[in-house]
Amino acid sequence: MTLPTEQIDLPEVLREVEAAFHAYEAALMDNDVEALNAFFWADPRTTRYGIGDRQWGHAELVAYRQATPAPSFTRRLEHLRLCAFGPDHAVAQVEFVRSDTALRGFQTQTWVRLAEGWRIVSAHVSMIPWPAG
Repeated sequence: MTLPTEQIDLPEVLREVEAAFHAYEAALMDNDVEALNAFFWADPRTTRYGIGDRQWGHAELVAYRQATPAPSFTRRLEHLRLCAFGPDHAVAQVEFVRSDTALRGFQTQTWVRLAEGWRIVSAHVSMIPWPAG
């Protein structure tokens, strides 16, 4: 089945995913572990690749979050890009600048609308040297 072009970037889907994305960011910066865990699909197939870590499955993600201290830095988000594919799938990509490093961060999340609501099923975070200015 081919997705019809008119099903790409449905405005109501983009609004929902953007709200979920910003709620996730707030939970991340507040170190709200319970909320962070709830944003992810509670399934062994959930995957998160972090800057220096990897979680395969929701159980590993929960353990990682429990062991991770609250951030001692701030983050500024730049260039948020959202793309929705039909009413139930979306990708969020954003660059970020942290207050504790000159590296540039990149974050990608794949969101799916499940029975329990929008959930991240896959995420990837990286940081690389970036030219100033």
